[in-house]
Amino acid sequence: MAQLHDLTALEQGEAVRAGRISPVELTEHYLERIDRLDAAVGAFVTVTPELARKQAADAESEAAAARREGRPLSPLHGVPVPVKDLNFVAGVRCTLGSAALADHVPAVDDHVVTRLRAAGTVLLGKTNTPEFGLPAHTENDVAPPARTPWDLTRSAGGSSGGAGAAVAAGLAPLAHASDGGGSVRIPASVCGLFGIKPSRGRVSSGPALHDVTGLSTSGTLARTVADAAALLDVLAGTEPGDPYSAPPLPPGETFADHARRAPRPLRVVRLTGTPVPGVKVHPDCLAAADEAAALLGGLGHEVEELSLPDDPTLAEAFARVWEVLAAVQPVPAGREELLTPLTRHLRERGRAVGGPEFARAMYALRKLTQLVADGLQAPGTGYDVLLTPTLAQPPLPVGALRDDADPAAEFAALIPFLPFTPLFNATGQPAVSVPLHWNAAGLPIGIQLAGRYGDEATLISLSAQLESAKPWAGRRPSMW
Repeated sequence: MAQLHDLTALEQGEAVRAGRISPVELTEHYLERIDRLDAAVGAFVTVTPELARKQAADAESEAAAARREGRPLSPLHGVPVPVKDLNFVAGVRCTLGSAALADHVPAVDDHVVTRLRAAGTVLLGKTNTPEFGLPAHTENDVAPPARTPWDLTRSAGGSSGGAGAAVAAGLAPLAHASDGGGSVRIPASVCGLFGIKPSRGRVSSGPALHDVTGLSTSGTLARTVADAAALLDVLAGTEPGDPYSAPPLPPGETFADHARRAPRPLRVVRLTGTPVPGVKVHPDCLAAADEAAALLGGLGHEVEELSLPDDPTLAEAFARVWEVLAAVQPVPAGREELLTPLTRHLRERGRAVGGPEFARAMYALRKLTQLVADGLQAPGTGYDVLLTPTLAQPPLPVGALRDDADPAAEFAALIPFLPFTPLFNATGQPAVSVPLHWNAAGLPIGIQLAGRYGDEATLISLSAQLESAKPWAGRRPSMW
């Protein structure tokens, strides 16, 4: 018999609007699962049962009133959506994954949380993240490590590892996430989920911790393309003071609409090699990309290959910017010693980066942005979508990427794991990870699709077409 967590988020929302499911019943179901299963997967830093129950009761009252009055509601009204612990929820502890901020309780909501409240969603809690979201694992000093439910000895990735673990384990129907170098797409790949990193400026990062570099953005993780698109509809939009803004959809259109719309025949370019010289890609990840290319060709899309020139500029420039971002993270006076060795290492290096060096690194990223944009738009030879493996390795064991004894080596080891994802943070393009492949060991292996700036709609339509051709949502880990 199907259980509540077997339903997609959109199915849950429709049932709430119709009165077949109570938001209170739905919330209690997930709180029970979190209480029973979260110790195994490390999905949550903070669970908020009292707030969740109040929001669920309010959502139930509002749904009943809307039915009486014939008013529409958000497609996700009454649906539980956890928030990553890098984002502020007023009155709820936000550690940013750091022991130095273990007791930090913000007084304001981030704009994404304001939008989630307005959509009538229910906050189950704050999902696990590494300190300040800096590495590609979710192993910090405030919570147990986040693990992929497909193999509990392996990491759920990072930095949205808690969000990925929560959705893949059925502890939430979908989740807010964020991505500064791959942090939505990495957990999507290793947890067998669909994840969207939107275009730069699609989602407001304010009001408290704007990323002025433009690398980071909030995104979505879900089991289905339609669910992820519906959550992007909730999160999308700019606010006064935002440093970037993406072009809006045409009036009356939604991203969820595009999940129900077949794409036109597209020109897809599979990138051979990696954007970082010398990185070897695991055969399982290459097989996933091969399989995706064949499937795309069979669906009527034109698939070509394009080799990337060897250029260390991206990795070097990205590292400088990442170090500066680490250095400017707010740490209370006298609590620096509570930071992880990696964070202290990056902050020390970031403080040594001068203004001209930082500007040169940003110029290098913008130069790359223009190069890729020109290739996408070139008359007669331009392409619509880029295809790569999401990662260069299958899911790694817990602890494989954290190295407190040698934080410089830990940072250096991140790029060989994720050489493909930072490219699209640098360019600001939208990118998704699609769970088309599982290897012989039963581990999920994602493929990455990236599109033109501002064109999440095409990626969503194409991903939904792939999902229809090779469904994945019914494939679930044993702990489901």
